[in-house]
Amino acid sequence: MKHVTDLPQETMEDSQSKWDAFCRAARHANISLWDDSEFIEVLKIVFGFSNFIAGSCTNNPAILADLVQSGDLHRQFPPDYYNHKLKKSLFGSFELEEETKLSSILRKFRLREMIRIAWRDLAGRADLSQTMADLSALADACIDQALSFLYEWACQKYGIPTGYDGSPQHLVVLGMGKLGGGELNFSSDVDLIFAYPAAGQTRGVSEPVSNEEFFVRLCQGLIKTIGSRTSDGIVFRVDMNLRPYGESGPLVMSFDAMEAYYQEQGREWERYAWIKARVVAGDKQAGEQLIESLNPFIYRRYLDFGVFEYLRNMKHKISLEVKRKSMSHNIKLGLGGIREIEFFGQIFQLIRGGVAPALQEQSTRKVLKVLARENYIPQKACDELNRAYEFLRNTEHRLQEFSDQQTHEIPEDPVARRRLAASMGFPDGESFARDLEKHRGIVHYHFNQLLGPKDSEHIDDQGEKIESGLQAVWQDIIEDEQGRKVLADAGFENPDRVMRFLDDLRDDPETRLLGSHGRNRLDKLMPIMLKVIGRSEQPLVVVSRILDLIKAIERRTNYLALLLENRIAIVHLVKLTAASPWVVSFLARHPVLLDELLDPRTLYLPPEKSDLEEEIRKKFDLISSVDFEAKIQELCIFKQANILRVAAADVTRAIPLMRTSDHLTEIAETVLNEVVDLSWEHLAQRHGTPKCQLDDERLGRGFAVIAYGKLGGFELGYDSDLDLVFLHAGAVSAGYAVTAQR
Repeated sequence: MKHVTDLPQETMEDSQSKWDAFCRAARHANISLWDDSEFIEVLKIVFGFSNFIAGSCTNNPAILADLVQSGDLHRQFPPDYYNHKLKKSLFGSFELEEETKLSSILRKFRLREMIRIAWRDLAGRADLSQTMADLSALADACIDQALSFLYEWACQKYGIPTGYDGSPQHLVVLGMGKLGGGELNFSSDVDLIFAYPAAGQTRGVSEPVSNEEFFVRLCQGLIKTIGSRTSDGIVFRVDMNLRPYGESGPLVMSFDAMEAYYQEQGREWERYAWIKARVVAGDKQAGEQLIESLNPFIYRRYLDFGVFEYLRNMKHKISLEVKRKSMSHNIKLGLGGIREIEFFGQIFQLIRGGVAPALQEQSTRKVLKVLARENYIPQKACDELNRAYEFLRNTEHRLQEFSDQQTHEIPEDPVARRRLAASMGFPDGESFARDLEKHRGIVHYHFNQLLGPKDSEHIDDQGEKIESGLQAVWQDIIEDEQGRKVLADAGFENPDRVMRFLDDLRDDPETRLLGSHGRNRLDKLMPIMLKVIGRSEQPLVVVSRILDLIKAIERRTNYLALLLENRIAIVHLVKLTAASPWVVSFLARHPVLLDELLDPRTLYLPPEKSDLEEEIRKKFDLISSVDFEAKIQELCIFKQANILRVAAADVTRAIPLMRTSDHLTEIAETVLNEVVDLSWEHLAQRHGTPKCQLDDERLGRGFAVIAYGKLGGFELGYDSDLDLVFLHAGAVSAGYAVTAQR
């Protein structure tokens, strides 16, 4: 922590003036000052950095006295501290329907805790993670406790809302944005969405109302209690624009209505927003069920390369907005700002979150760490973005803690700049500005790398000319003779047969059924695909096989987008197709495996058995222990992906022929072991575990799988059956297996 003498001269004078004013106010309120010179020096510095803290403490010296006496300034609170403390403060404080008093208590509570949070941040007693966690937990507590009282009062007035089955209904409050991510900033508003489980009407009163009317009135009361400005200030500004239909939409919706909306009308930006969704108040169990039901909308169960076009447009809009509004001093929205870091992480979440559950995180910093751990980005990029995020968010807090205003602008006033630099630990404004620009430059560099070409192939003028000609051939807008020349120049020895293959694909019923979006993707993909095929050793064979693959997958246009966005995948697809018709037919049956073509480091290197076992364990660790169906689905994909790796290594002779059967056998054994474990756990939960013994010795699991034939002899082929015999040592009594537990 700095000494007062280390501060800029004007900040020293300002802090002393504020301290003197506080001392006068404390004496007037008969509050004794502290005989602690070190603490007073820190307090002066904090006063110099924050008009909000200095003014609030001077207007009410008892707040600071209470914070000091309780020791709260020096303590890190556990996650649920604010909820328990606020509940204790509110309980028994007022009679029925005293909303004015509820509003006042909430605001005074918020003021005290915001002073504490800002003081700890500015005094160096809390790091960024603690500050964001405290701010988010404070908001959660204020919303949850306000809702608790307002709900009870509403039930007294309108009756208890119930579903058609008679079950009581409660409101679910979803926090979005930074609140949802647990990364709230100091003067942030809170982005909320309201929902309730089911339609119905209230009971227990003479004039019942519909559940919808009940919850609309409840939500209106909650927004007023939290978000309106009174003589005591405000709790948190409330933003409802992320709800279905935005500002014109209903204030609250039932779960069924909300699910129907997102299924029928949900847009990509709403998927982007829902990544951050978290239940912050109300019926948390029901809220978790709602989020789980919307998970297929938020995260596709495949690599969602189809979202690329939307994300590119979104990125372009961000860049245009920065230029148009001249946001050079805005650390949130400007070049290299906080938004670019958040966008960086959420792009990977939208594309890969459905197949990589570890990415289904609300926290930006956690997402960056997962991206590095799973090798989606280099560790260096993760470290640089995390350091920049910490620097920018700390700067954001220092700006907002000065006067509790929602600002992201670096001040132009030299005095304010020097004060900001000092609050960030810099000796002068120039050194702070250099570090700021360094971090922003790094962020913008990584931001610019997003959504670009995924391979290093340089398309020269000749390459562009070939692609242009092949585009005309594919779309059949070129004379036959000229088309033959284009195909010949691209490497095809029999252009007439290729043109017939293309006619067949264009006339295929699946192609004709494509919507405009899918057809546009196919039209972009075909000339690229034809150009790569033309460079292969057997272009006529390859084009025939690959066009059959396209017929099989084209209606699922996301796979077209995957190939379109990753030319390296096309290169490996052509290579494998030339080597083996089995590989391309395997991909046609399991197109989800096209993702494996993206990483040649693993494509041609089948893992050893120990690596297989570790891989499937990691995948299962990310799935709920009770989600049996999801584990079976993951196991199927795991088996198919690893068979493809073996086939790729086999047909390209990356492994000896004798090792092919070994690898296939090891895959089968790994899958069998996992199936036995899953089946045992599933049956044991339902029926208990059998008593097993052998030669009077009690066994933990008396069950074995014996392999015969090719599996037993380590000679398994790609399409081999498994010849198995099952043995058990279950004891039998009176014709029934004896269960040891339930």
